[in-house]
Amino acid sequence: MIRRDFCKTSLALAGLALGSERAEAFPKPTEELPKAPGLTKYVSEFIVNTKYEDIPDNVIALGKKTILDGFGLALAGSASTAGPIIRKYIESLGPCGGNSTVIGTKMKVHPRFAALANGISIHADDYDDTGSALHVAAPILPPSFALCEVNRRNGKDLMLAFHVGVEVANKIGDAVSPRHQQDGFHTTGTIGTFGSAAACAKLRGLNADQTAIALAIAGSEASGLRDNFGSMTKPFHAGHAGENGSVAADLAAIGWTAAPDILEAPLGFFQVGGGFDPKTIVDRLGKPWMFASPGDLIKRFPCGTIQQQVMDEMLRLIQQNNIKAADVEKVEVGGNLSNYKTLFQHHPRTGLQGKFSMEYAMSILLIERKATLSSFTDAVVQRPDVQDMIRRVRYYVDPEYNKLELQGASLQAMLVEQSFLKIYMKDGKIISGRTEPAKGSPENPMSYEEVADKFRGNAEFAKVPSQKAESVIELVKYLETAPDMSRLTAALAG
Repeated sequence: MIRRDFCKTSLALAGLALGSERAEAFPKPTEELPKAPGLTKYVSEFIVNTKYEDIPDNVIALGKKTILDGFGLALAGSASTAGPIIRKYIESLGPCGGNSTVIGTKMKVHPRFAALANGISIHADDYDDTGSALHVAAPILPPSFALCEVNRRNGKDLMLAFHVGVEVANKIGDAVSPRHQQDGFHTTGTIGTFGSAAACAKLRGLNADQTAIALAIAGSEASGLRDNFGSMTKPFHAGHAGENGSVAADLAAIGWTAAPDILEAPLGFFQVGGGFDPKTIVDRLGKPWMFASPGDLIKRFPCGTIQQQVMDEMLRLIQQNNIKAADVEKVEVGGNLSNYKTLFQHHPRTGLQGKFSMEYAMSILLIERKATLSSFTDAVVQRPDVQDMIRRVRYYVDPEYNKLELQGASLQAMLVEQSFLKIYMKDGKIISGRTEPAKGSPENPMSYEEVADKFRGNAEFAKVPSQKAESVIELVKYLETAPDMSRLTAALAG
């Protein structure tokens, strides 16, 4: 054998060996993708055919609370660390046309960039709502608001597009395999892109074929990785999803081509996402609407969904027993594996990392008996007393509270699965508690006025005059009567 042939043979054998090793490390899924012919067509026709009158009154009322919450978070987020940076980036692109408002500022940009900036702001403080599969306001409200503003659409148009986008996103998210999230995808970025595309297609008046194309483009744009939790890139996922949907609808409107079966195809989104369950989406859009069941959680504290009910219970125990941090020996919090993997910032050093740390959430409540936007800053997280308390908190996986994932439960169900707290006092006393549904959850909802109070706090954080804040609260309360977005825009602009 000549040397050249020997090298070829050696390389081929090495390639076969490597391929065998990779096959063992990454085995090909044995489960065949479920059949759901016409699924993308069904979703597209729902988007096109749904009318405002098809949405139940209770769903409209619930949606108004999330819309108001979203606008308040956009104001607060405009004053976050990420807000000025993304605006600086957009400005660097030069004049690109458009009259959509970047909330909290005087800046006017193309709708796609307003969706990007405002989506990042809503999610910047991780203080935004959580639907059945994702954070819904951040990727869907900004592109809807931007298009309504530039095209002088009315309040009913805004709510219709928003609800259609929310419904489509959550049902797609409900259907996708739990592997999607477990393998590292962030659903607000991936699934949120479909919701944004649905809302934008509705406002652009696309037909069913064009809408299917918009969804297909969205499928190729969908992205977001959970390893970026605790950094500015997590809120980027939400803003980028809003921008993606805007671009997808724009391209579909002018004749761009894409696959018409992006959801159910063997090489489509659900296959790449790890599979799906057809019965959670086929003939389920609007039956019931997500806001009606399982509902939307509006947060009491400016951090992850997982911490909300645990913080409620910790605060209750602190107040009931007059617990002082100096008297605490240690704290233990037991929960499920999925949530433990999400809250991986066990030794946070920044405010953003603190938002994904159960240890920090418990510590700041023990020290200050509150957790506000001002609590989640680098300076507070790095305080010696806070770092000392963090070292005394242990967050762990407890088999007793790790059952829903094994039963194939939804992402939302796992996020709010019960947790167990134990506070060990230096005098030997042990104080314990189990979590209940968080304030703001569908089981323990906030009223419109309670959401308005949260909005006022966010507006104050962004230094918005109280008169303008009260105007937004009133305008959203009667949004169906708004002839256009002009008054709302004026109240939300800087």
